[in-house]
Amino acid sequence: MPHEVVPAGRAARRYLLEPGGLTERSVEQALAEAWSRECDYADVYLQYTQRETLAIEDGVVRDAGFSLEQGVGVRASVGEKSGFAYSDEIEPKQLAAAARAARAIAHGNRQARLPPGKSAQAPPLYSGDHPLQEWSMERRMELLRRVDQAARDADARIRSVQATLVGQYEVVMVASTDGVYQADVRPMTRLFVQAIAEHGGRREEGMDGGGGRRGYDAFLQDNLAEDVAREAARVALLNLDAQPAPAGPMTVVLGPGWPGILLHEAVGHGLEGDAVRKGQSVYAGRVGERVASPGVTVVDDGTLAHRRGSLHFDDEGTPSARTVLIEDGVLRGYMYDRLNARLCRAAPTGNGRRQSYAYQPMPRMTNTYMLAGADDPQEILASVDRGLYAVGFQGGQVDPVSGKFVFTTAEAYRIENGKPTHPVKGATLIGDGPGVLQRVRMIGNDMQLDRGIGVCGKDGQDVPVGVGQPTLRIDDLTVGGTRAAHG
Repeated sequence: MPHEVVPAGRAARRYLLEPGGLTERSVEQALAEAWSRECDYADVYLQYTQRETLAIEDGVVRDAGFSLEQGVGVRASVGEKSGFAYSDEIEPKQLAAAARAARAIAHGNRQARLPPGKSAQAPPLYSGDHPLQEWSMERRMELLRRVDQAARDADARIRSVQATLVGQYEVVMVASTDGVYQADVRPMTRLFVQAIAEHGGRREEGMDGGGGRRGYDAFLQDNLAEDVAREAARVALLNLDAQPAPAGPMTVVLGPGWPGILLHEAVGHGLEGDAVRKGQSVYAGRVGERVASPGVTVVDDGTLAHRRGSLHFDDEGTPSARTVLIEDGVLRGYMYDRLNARLCRAAPTGNGRRQSYAYQPMPRMTNTYMLAGADDPQEILASVDRGLYAVGFQGGQVDPVSGKFVFTTAEAYRIENGKPTHPVKGATLIGDGPGVLQRVRMIGNDMQLDRGIGVCGKDGQDVPVGVGQPTLRIDDLTVGGTRAAHG
């Protein structure tokens, strides 16, 4: 089976194959063992991950941890059914056993011959640097101390600061009966800061973070680490003066960047291929129909350099792509892994993702965002007499079948006579994804991506993602709060 390991062959062999006595040939043999004449598809996924976490609270180390995860997962598919087995030992005996188990679960009996293979060269989106080997422990501690100090310097009312620095070095290899034989090195770093402000018996928190597929040096660029700390402190201080949130139907303006999490949850999950195929999405069978206001264009793009949700190829070896989901308000397509693409007679879009070797892949988002429009953000605000300006969110719940959601704001303001005025606390946005997209009235020219902290959970699996959007005006959105809308 002709193949080329791209783009991290030597690193992959060093971390995945050599310690257990494996070769590329033994991976091919396991793939052949997993496949049978009855099987439609089979793949082998090998993973080696080093991860470290360093956290301080009020300048004192609260947590310092290191973990190593490695293993192999083997899958064989027949129709909608998949046989899957995994092992946390990457050795020939365990690899072969997992392959036989996967084929047996899928009820495949006769071993088949592998077809001629093919490989794809992915454009470089991030380097193969090893974040855990870049800095000394003292240098990492110094960064966290600077973060702690930057938050405290913001105001004397900042009483507590927690900061967490996470670094990860992951090597993966994928081989499949579609001819894929790919390997990749996937670095990741993340900084998260929580600041607590107290005044007059009131206690409020603010949070911010950043990261991506870069080394720790990224937090030094443009003083990103200190900026994250000051932003967390700013939100905490802001909420000390927040008033009760208004309630009722009203015009809501969403800020750019992180508020795209609402788009991700309320709309994105309904465009994933498994929900569409099973008829568990309000968007199923609606390609070519208008599902959003004119001007609304939503894409999922795993090819953005250094972004948290980006990949050279997904966890099935399909090259990442920029997939247009909604174009000028019209539904254009869905996100597919290989299984659901085959069953829907569509092409995979590079959205087959898994938490680790111990899980089967499924359709998942990468970086999902709405493109910019033509409206000036200040003009959008000025167009609203009374309403809510939501800048940040801290959590929510979504029913992916209906798209109905409830999101809680982390930073929001009342809009009065076209201007943001008093900060409000406890505002929740209530609605459904399709309905929200139909009520978008103005789209800002200021599209931003989030800073790189997103984690998406689905069916018990967590994967890193990115979100983004421009400033949006949405009419008649229900806001939950403690005050009447015009009180």
